[in-house]
Amino acid sequence: MPRLDALGWDQFFDRQVSEEERARLTPSRVVWEARERYRLSTGEREWQAELAGRIRHRAGSRSDLPVVGDWVLAHIHVPDEHATIHRILNRRTRFSRGAAGRTTAEQIVAANVDRVLLVTSFNRDFNARRIERYLALTWESGATPMIVVNKADLCDEPEVWTDELNALTQGVPIHVTSALRGDGIAALRATLCAGGTTALLGSSGVGKSTLVNALVGAGVQDTLPIRSDDRGRHSTTARQLFCLPPGGVLLDTPGMRELQLWDADDGLGHAFADIEQWAADCRFRDCGHTGEPGCSVAAAVDRGDLAADRLDSYHRLQRENEFVRSRQDDSVRAERIRRAKQLTKAARLHYKRRNQS
Repeated sequence: MPRLDALGWDQFFDRQVSEEERARLTPSRVVWEARERYRLSTGEREWQAELAGRIRHRAGSRSDLPVVGDWVLAHIHVPDEHATIHRILNRRTRFSRGAAGRTTAEQIVAANVDRVLLVTSFNRDFNARRIERYLALTWESGATPMIVVNKADLCDEPEVWTDELNALTQGVPIHVTSALRGDGIAALRATLCAGGTTALLGSSGVGKSTLVNALVGAGVQDTLPIRSDDRGRHSTTARQLFCLPPGGVLLDTPGMRELQLWDADDGLGHAFADIEQWAADCRFRDCGHTGEPGCSVAAAVDRGDLAADRLDSYHRLQRENEFVRSRQDDSVRAERIRRAKQLTKAARLHYKRRNQS
């Protein structure tokens, strides 16, 4: 079992713990989570864990509950081989997306991640527009993105695909691998073992579980063959941390078929840095790049320096981000009204009881 610092513990987290807390609670990292069930690592062993009632009671939303990668302070019940989580330490980074469905809520996929491997593959899953979406959310999270194009064994001309990627990734490193055959695994492992926490994100069927097994050097994740139509199956059902030999931490996540934006202004600016750079030369400061005179972005499209579908993707993601922000404002406003009504009701009940006594 690795030491605590090998799991990513450093001064950022250590400074958050008081001497009184050190005397009664143990710093631990969430290494597995599914439906409010947790497994913690203290650097010496792992413990099944549950939340203290106070954390659940104070949580305003699911984003206030622990996720894989979080550092927590827990009381360890050695006789029962169990732990209770009493506090979540402040997160350094958080990869978030909009929760699936009609509700407006943040879903934190992973916390305290230093880099994100955006995994796609040389088959039907390869989708430039989806990669742009992943890049925007990764930059917004505070982590550094890397792209892995897996299943090179299925492709005769991988350079054709990587050329397309280079045109939209703005210098993000690209690794071509075959987890099944072992191509590119040693170079990728060397990059990840430099330290820190790396999360794997991607759709079902891109080979994330096989990639985890190849990087860890053991069959730690179950794998399933993809369907005959190239669509993936969920072989990973819960988020989980693994330690890499000789160093570094790897976080595997279930495949995501839906990836909604969540407050990604800065992330979009990073992911579309080429468009932002051209936009700085537009005649009008509020140019929408939709046909205004003197638009440098439109000129770049006309010259062939910028693909029209990339600009369309930029506009589409901007509109989605603005819609999500407006929904967030509505949600916050509704929650504020609900809490105000609760306080008013509680005050009335208090005065009613006082007058009756």
